[in-house]
Amino acid sequence: MSDLASKTCVPCRGDVPAFESDAIAALLGQLDGWTVANGHDLNKTYSFPDFASALAFTNKVGAIAETEGHHPDIFLTWGKVGIRIWTHKIDGLTESDFVLAAKIDALSRA
Repeated sequence: MSDLASKTCVPCRGDVPAFESDAIAALLGQLDGWTVANGHDLNKTYSFPDFASALAFTNKVGAIAETEGHHPDIFLTWGKVGIRIWTHKIDGLTESDFVLAAKIDALSRA
């Protein structure tokens, strides 16, 4: 488990600035296979052998999101699950976005 995955998401009250490119790059280096779109959101697609496996993973991601109080966009299709994460209150990225991404990655390896 990465250091990020061992942390807990912190609710954003909107009084913090979104991460700049240096902070994004430092945390992105701790994740595997995630990309950042326009300095705004984290994205990754996971592949599965069938729809049932993709759906099961989606439900596990949903459970983690509820526990952390941090809810990604989840795109489910046959054999694939796409995840898009950002902090809505500030319309950008915070450490909690990277924490959730790391937790989802840990889930995919379990």
